[in-house]
Amino acid sequence: MPILYESIKIDTGYRADMVVENCIIIENKTVDQLAPIHEAQLLTYLKLGKLHIGFLINWNVTLLKYGLKRVVKNLPEPSRRVMAGKELDNGS
Repeated sequence: MPILYESIKIDTGYRADMVVENCIIIENKTVDQLAPIHEAQLLTYLKLGKLHIGFLINWNVTLLKYGLKRVVKNLPEPSRRVMAGKELDNGS
């Protein structure tokens, strides 16, 4: 993820593990327990990428559902949301 400052693009930015459809960031970890620093890292990536949804996945758990954490940053609340370049109705 390049860092943009005003009109300057710095290509030596941060490296997100996965960016899905330019909408969701997935950050993979293999730690005993997710820590606040991991969430802060994901929030930084969301801010730099101007995205709203991210997932922390800790693969060092007995069941994957115990290692998932969804992070939402400033999710817009209009009646229609744009995701992956398509408008979706609230009923979709």
